[in-house]
Amino acid sequence: MGTARGRWVLLAAALGSGIALLDATVVNIALPTLSRELDADLTDLQWTVNAYVLSLAALILLGGSLGDRFGRRRVFVVGTVWFGVASLLCGLAPDVEALIAARALQGVGAALLTPGSLSLLQASFVPGDRARAVGAWSGLGGIAAAVGPFVGGLLVEVSWRLVFLINLPLCVVVVVVALRHVPESADPDASPRVDVAGAVLGALGLAGVTYALVAAGERGASTGVLASGLAGVAGLVGFGLVERRSAHPMLPLGIFASRQFSAVNAVTFAVYAALGGVFFLLVVHLQVVAGYSPLAAGTSLLPVTVLMLVLSARSGALAARIGPRLPMTVGLLLCAAGVLLMRRIDTGADYVVDVLPAVAVFGLGLSATVAPLTVTVLAAASERHAGLASGVNNAVARTAGLLAVAVLPLAAGLGGTDDPVGFGRGFDRALLLSAGLLVLGAAVSAVAISDAGVRRPPERERHCAVDAPPT
Repeated sequence: MGTARGRWVLLAAALGSGIALLDATVVNIALPTLSRELDADLTDLQWTVNAYVLSLAALILLGGSLGDRFGRRRVFVVGTVWFGVASLLCGLAPDVEALIAARALQGVGAALLTPGSLSLLQASFVPGDRARAVGAWSGLGGIAAAVGPFVGGLLVEVSWRLVFLINLPLCVVVVVVALRHVPESADPDASPRVDVAGAVLGALGLAGVTYALVAAGERGASTGVLASGLAGVAGLVGFGLVERRSAHPMLPLGIFASRQFSAVNAVTFAVYAALGGVFFLLVVHLQVVAGYSPLAAGTSLLPVTVLMLVLSARSGALAARIGPRLPMTVGLLLCAAGVLLMRRIDTGADYVVDVLPAVAVFGLGLSATVAPLTVTVLAAASERHAGLASGVNNAVARTAGLLAVAVLPLAAGLGGTDDPVGFGRGFDRALLLSAGLLVLGAAVSAVAISDAGVRRPPERERHCAVDAPPT
């Protein structure tokens, strides 16, 4: 961490994954504008978000395994270039259907670069610095997700197309830094074959289930909706069977034999389902119900950004010293409290009185949670499975967000953006559901997360050249 090359590696990894995280949230602030300018209904808006998350969640495991096999830096760079091209297509989309298709392509690029960003850190830094590097990475990544609404609001004031076109110069910076400063690494024991059947079944399964959940809100339990849902469930079951029997699975199910790994992924699912719902709905609610402009709605979340910037790296280091259980449990309870405070945001809400306390408490909880969660995931897997572990955890997180955006509007009875009263009532119910998920995550953290294997006593840093990346 103290070397120039270490800082370059951290920059490439954080900025690369940050672009993907930024795009997952920056679009939310533009949804009311997209609804007006592209004549998009609530279902179209859900798919504008979900098309990206769907392809990301379905293929991120494949992205991690491709990096372990063909080289993490190589796959990371390919994913960044792909993401940039897809962003250009999004910015030039003539209608909402073309935008949704381009968003799906964006998700493919994100699936290649996201797991690579974390595994690059795991492979490049000495063991004593990994927790601090991951803490800085997760903090910067969380900032990218949190700052998305602000950036989106600023750009939407000019044109919603800039929300996507802003990615192009950032992708260029990532590619240049990665090619010049990031060492290549791979898993010499990685599978020689690509699990195409698993990737296809996983993608089809998620697509079928997601389509059924989104369409059910508009069409009810029609024959097409039920058929899609059943086909999706069959695809997911088939995915599990293929992975269990394959000689070279994309997802070796044996990795879940670790109780710690299974527990932290269960927490990840609950937490990111809640976050997916909150980030999707809050900035829309601020505009549709509270009457904020896109820029004001985005700026409202800046305290989250500042808190993540200041506290996340320290939170990762704290988890390495005392263990992740306490920071994760307390952090998630704070997140739940912040979400419940958001219920006070209504028509004509005052920022200082109604919005700021909620986002400040929410940001404190998020800062305490994200880095320890990531450190725990990596500590629960062997070093050579860094790409797989980060890929699984990212897939769980993205799938949770995907299902939240599909299910929450249906479960909460959310009205369209043209009905502020109905949207406000649905938003209140959605917040209660999200807070419940966060409390569930805190309970699992307190009961099932172990400090063993993550907590380390302070010791003099030692480094053996044999364990270093090849020079």
